[in-house]
Amino acid sequence: MQTPSLIENTKNFVQQQLNGAEGGHDWFHTLRVYNNALLIAKGEDCDSTVVQLGALLHDVADSKFHDGDETVGPKVAREFLESQDVPEATIAAVTAIIENISFKGGNFEKQYKSIELDIVQDADRLDALGAIGIARTFNYGGFKNRALYDPSIAPNLHMTKEEYKASTAPTLNHFYEKLLLLKNTMNTATGKEIAKGRHTFMESFLSQFYAEWDGEK
Repeated sequence: MQTPSLIENTKNFVQQQLNGAEGGHDWFHTLRVYNNALLIAKGEDCDSTVVQLGALLHDVADSKFHDGDETVGPKVAREFLESQDVPEATIAAVTAIIENISFKGGNFEKQYKSIELDIVQDADRLDALGAIGIARTFNYGGFKNRALYDPSIAPNLHMTKEEYKASTAPTLNHFYEKLLLLKNTMNTATGKEIAKGRHTFMESFLSQFYAEWDGEK
């Protein structure tokens, strides 16, 4: 069992690291993922310490904001956890979550599997769905100065990880390239159930979006 101070220290550390971060990947995103993970973990046989630390540190140094370098996040997390005298087995489990949590186009097989990764991954993906998922998507699109929608640019459903990371497609394409695919990638029973409602909400949003785009409503 972790000491309360470890979780509190981790929260404080992550808040400091994410100060000024893009709105869809800031401390509040991490806090939502943390709360989602706690909810999902109630129905699973798991290591609560690994789940909590994995959720809190999963985006501590997202590669999107570090020139695509996927080694930064695990390195930052490891150095912090070592400073807290966390056992190596726990550190290894947490860094493995950070290394394997991302969607990255969806066209690749997980290299690491654990129930703790399943929980944190579901918690993170839930925050990409529903009303908050829509808000985050358009916030990031604006951050990257992308078009809202361009009917002449079709979604690419077969991107490699590299193509996915380099994409500059209009924001609405992201719904088809990632968000609408997430419901069928959920790992846990709780995650799957929550995802259903959020998925349906996004479908309703898209229907309204196209109707407004075409001047029908």
